[in-house]
Amino acid sequence: MPGYRSLPSPEGKIPCAGLWQAFGAGVLISLMRKTNLACVVVLGAGLAACPGRSLGAETVKPNIVVILADDLGYGDLGCYGHPSIRTPNLDRMAAEGMRFTDFYAAAEVCTPSRAALLTGRLPVRSGMCSYERRVLGADSKGGLPSEEITIAEALKKRGYATACIGKWHLGHLPEHLPGKHGFDHYFGLPYSNDMGGVVAAADGAAPRWNVPLIRDETIVERPAEQTTLTERYTAEAIKFIGENAGRPFFLYFPHTFPHVPLHASDKFKGASRRGLYGDTVEELDASVGRVLDALCREGIAERTFVFFTSDNGPWLTQGDSGGSAGLLRGGKGSTWEGGMREPGIAWWPGRIKAGQVVSSMACTMDLFVTSLKLAGAEVPADRIIDGVDMAPILFGAGTGNRDFMLYYRGAQLYAARKGAFKAHFTTRSGYGGEAPVPHNPPLLFNLDHDPSERFDVATQHPDVLAAIASLVAEHRAKLVLGKPQLE
Repeated sequence: MPGYRSLPSPEGKIPCAGLWQAFGAGVLISLMRKTNLACVVVLGAGLAACPGRSLGAETVKPNIVVILADDLGYGDLGCYGHPSIRTPNLDRMAAEGMRFTDFYAAAEVCTPSRAALLTGRLPVRSGMCSYERRVLGADSKGGLPSEEITIAEALKKRGYATACIGKWHLGHLPEHLPGKHGFDHYFGLPYSNDMGGVVAAADGAAPRWNVPLIRDETIVERPAEQTTLTERYTAEAIKFIGENAGRPFFLYFPHTFPHVPLHASDKFKGASRRGLYGDTVEELDASVGRVLDALCREGIAERTFVFFTSDNGPWLTQGDSGGSAGLLRGGKGSTWEGGMREPGIAWWPGRIKAGQVVSSMACTMDLFVTSLKLAGAEVPADRIIDGVDMAPILFGAGTGNRDFMLYYRGAQLYAARKGAFKAHFTTRSGYGGEAPVPHNPPLLFNLDHDPSERFDVATQHPDVLAAIASLVAEHRAKLVLGKPQLE
């Protein structure tokens, strides 16, 4: 096949998700199964199809895979404009699926963001946020409350196998680990890789963070060998997919990196033009390709919804070890766009049309409602759910159900967005000793015109400010604060 290019796969096969659109619209590439070419792709229709046990998405409960990076910035992927980090698998995932331009994490730092994704609720409702201590630490006693319902719990009732592989950060004590929140299996770090104190290496090498690697509820390694984490996570994910290919499953795959301290395996260390940060992102990209390849090999890609995003923006104070928010202002820890607007890529061969770039607003909390509805599970009616169903966006039935976004820093509301306009009631950099700056009237930015939030247009749009103020007042009137878990 002249001109065909593909990345090599560790399994010796061409990744289904990596079949590049090199032949132009309408060309069919037929690749025979049980040879070294394992997938079939209809490039013109944007349809990646894998022969195997797929029964059709309309007749079975779909598998759901959520892949979450840690501290990845809006501008850190090739398909989001990075000039020197190579992310061919994520780029091709976007080309074969849908790329969001206005996708948000529900919080600006790790713990509250992850709680919101799994529960579909603002973390202020569950107590999983704090203005002072912003995330759970290695000495924290709290965790995700047992009364919260996670995606895993809801899907497990529908017969799903469930696994969490990677960084948890929702409570490290036994009563807070994934097994207590609907996950059949857990393998990963209980909190960030810069927690747990440091220990000297026996061989005289640099000290290492004393973070434990846990399988289910048992520590299997401490300190965790972080250079091998992405590889081991990926192997675990592929194993879970293979073992559960004959039944519906939910795989929550929250990576440790590119959170500092940065680590890459020998295969990827020194491979990126962007230095060690780029190495970790390129290894993460390869992991995504291997997961998609596994879905193809098992013949279940056509009944699997995969979504990739990040928990919050880049940690800008880390210098060269931090990422980039591209043209967005600010980064991790802040409620500027760079702190919470993230890459968002959806992939589902045969269901999500290829090559779409959508500007409809969506959020990690929406994955809760979307996942439950795809699985035929009931969305809880006994509590406020802040997520909405993304199906109209994903399947081309409409522009989406979200027109309003709240930006909390800890338990305090800093900003709100309605449509293209975002109002800042308080601003503060992500990290640093300066005091928060209140704004009355609020700052107002038109994010369609000014995604970098440079030009305040508040005086030109008093009607917009009034509409946002009304929605915020309605939200606050119904808000019941959860018991604080981070103090």
